[in-house]
Amino acid sequence: MSASSIIELAGVSKAFRIPSVRRDTIREHLLGALEPRRFERLQVLDSVSLDVSRGEAVGVMGRNGSGKSTLLKIMCGVFPPDKGRVSARAAITPILELGIGWNPELDAVDNVFLVGSVMGLSLRQIRRGMDEILAFAELERFANLKLMHYSSGMSSRLGYAVAFQAVREVLVLDEIFAVGDAGFRARCEDRYRRLRAQGHTVIMVSHDPRIVSTFCDRAVLLDGGRIVMDGAASDVAGEYLSLLMRPSG
Repeated sequence: MSASSIIELAGVSKAFRIPSVRRDTIREHLLGALEPRRFERLQVLDSVSLDVSRGEAVGVMGRNGSGKSTLLKIMCGVFPPDKGRVSARAAITPILELGIGWNPELDAVDNVFLVGSVMGLSLRQIRRGMDEILAFAELERFANLKLMHYSSGMSSRLGYAVAFQAVREVLVLDEIFAVGDAGFRARCEDRYRRLRAQGHTVIMVSHDPRIVSTFCDRAVLLDGGRIVMDGAASDVAGEYLSLLMRPSG
């Protein structure tokens, strides 16, 4: 790992076992209980190596199923790699599947305390930042409403607002600018710029060439679980558009 590196993946591979026959109903499970279940091996990442320098913003692009989200989850320690090595020299804040950990029986304020604590915020930090979190998510009027009554969009906005308060040195984002209306996306973009100005390192998955070209210094293109291009963000965004025009497989 070089002196300037903050995250390094070396020869990382990951595969999942998926059932070849689905059993969705109770009847199907009962009828198939005596038969051995067959699985297929799905290779999601294949010998991926990636070096991210401190203070760099790296985009990750690729078609659906190319391994982008799995790559992020391995970086964040959600999945262990089957092969290879992952090294990190700083704390990582993942903004991936927001809403996991919410308690639908609690209101927004209580959920912010719950999830914010899990993300590493102290109770004092949460109290101090509560008004800003609710304002960022435009949920001041609904602060005392149970989350079971929230729409998916409201829950996502709240998740982003909490996560942006808990940012450590490295920020890992999955389709950050695809949630909410134009106003909320503009606030996310403004917060992102401020974090970058403060020197945070960012790894970002996006399908939007404009987002990658605008907000990333560099990007990688995944296809079939491998990195097929690593270069300037605008160049990779252009190659991604070309890739979309080709038949998959």
